[in-house]
This record gives sequence, structure tokens and C-alpha cells, in this order.
Amino acid sequence: MQSPYIVDVNQHNFRQVLESSASTPILFYFWAPISKESAQMIPALQQLTQQYSGIFTLAMLNCQDEQAIAAQFGVQALPTIALFINGQPVDGIGGPQPIEAVQEMLNRHLPSQDEMMLNQALDLIQTQQHQQALTLLLALPEDLKRKGDVKLALADCFIETGQTEAAKVELETIPLEYQDGYYKSLMAKLELHDQASNSPEIQSLETALAANPQDAKIAVELATQYHQVKRDEEALELLWGFLKSDLNTLDGEIKKTFMDILSAIGQGNSIAGKYRRQLYSLLY
Repeated sequence: MQSPYIVDVNQHNFRQVLESSASTPILFYFWAPISKESAQMIPALQQLTQQYSGIFTLAMLNCQDEQAIAAQFGVQALPTIALFINGQPVDGIGGPQPIEAVQEMLNRHLPSQDEMMLNQALDLIQTQQHQQALTLLLALPEDLKRKGDVKLALADCFIETGQTEAAKVELETIPLEYQDGYYKSLMAKLELHDQASNSPEIQSLETALAANPQDAKIAVELATQYHQVKRDEEALELLWGFLKSDLNTLDGEIKKTFMDILSAIGQGNSIAGKYRRQLYSLLY
């Protein structure tokens, strides 16, 4: 497997690979073609390395070809796995093992895959890629999503993707120790959004629709206004109330507006996904 995270070790690069553990942990894998068990484990180990995306480097050492290096390490069983950090061995496994045992060993010394996903999401937020960050954050386990820093990140992404009600839910349950400058800036963003999203025109249309709840033309106008101020869930729910009864309401104008909003807010948006599935359930 060609990968920047996997290297074959030999007598020429051995010292360089070992010294590189000062900056990146090195997982040495001692194997040999004559050991079927050690050869069979290689694909799973390579796949695991790819999942960690550079958190460590997998150093493959063929003991059959590099017997002197294997002897230096005192390898007595194949396969043997040794984790080096800062030039020193910190953990290891000898003999055939399931890949889960290797992962457990790595988790004792390296960030978990969930922590790596969180760090990646935080980096995406810094570069204003909130939708991509939100996808990663929502995939985290529930216990991690309940932590204050993750809730703040979720609220940030919800605000930037127009899901303000979801943002409010997150911010209402932020622990006191996380109510810092970041928290206050998010609360200020929400307040500004609320002010902008409740314009006199929207209020007038809401009053008109309340008086004439079956007026589809008013509904389209109001939904369009909602969408312009990123109140997309309210816009879609309003239009859906008409569509679920008649897909051709207003000669298809309701459906067109509904689809336009879905298209505008993108494939990765959870709100869009929900209403897209509901529409497909009627179409098919």
C-alpha cells in the first residue's frame, strides 16, 4: 500500500525512522514472509494506519531480509509490534494478535479516532467550513457531544448553517465553566439573527397567514422570506404542510420553492436531508 504514513525499514533508513519518533510516534511491525500469521495481519494494520491519518507512522520491518535489525530489537516472536515515542519504546505486543488489540494499545498512548475527528472539525470551523465540521461533530458519540467545548462547536456550526433553534438548544445547556468569550459571541450572533429574522414584513405575512391559513400564495411569500433570513426549517415545514396534501398546489409553485430551498441549503444539511426524505416518500 502506497501511503505517506507507512514506510519499509531497512539498514539504510532504520536510524532515520527511529529518530523521527521524536516528532511522530512510530509503530514498528516486525514480520516475515515465512510467518503466515504476521503476513496476514498486514492489510488490517495498514488500514488502521490510514484511519489515524498521520497520528503515527507504521514502520514495516521484514525480519527475513533485515535479520541484524531484528536482532538489535531482540525480536523473539512474529509478529512483534513496538510503539516508539520520543525515541523510546512505550508499549508492545508479541505473537499473533487481533487488530483490536493493536488499537487498544494505540488508544493508551495516542488520541482516539473520536478525538481526532473532533480536532478535524475544530480546524474546519477555523477555516469557515461549518457544514463539513457539523457533519463530523454530529457523528461523534453522544457522551462526547455533551461536553461543553463540543456543544459550543455544534452551536457555532448550527448558527452558521441557519439552524438557529438547534443552536439555542446547545447554548441553553452550556456548563458555567464554558460560558466564556466564545459562548458570549455565539449568544450575540443569535440575538442579531433573531432581530434580523423577525422583520416587519415577516411579521405582516405571519399575521396574514394566521388569518388565512389555507392561502398558499401567502405561504410561498413567507417561506421565501424565512429562507432569506436562514429560517430554513420553518420555511420547509410551512411548505410541507401544503405539499403533503397536494404536490401540485399553486400549479407546482409550492414544490418548486420547496426544492429551491433544499438545493440552496445543500446536501449535507440535516434539515435538508429530513425534508428531502419526506418529499421522496410522496414521490416514490
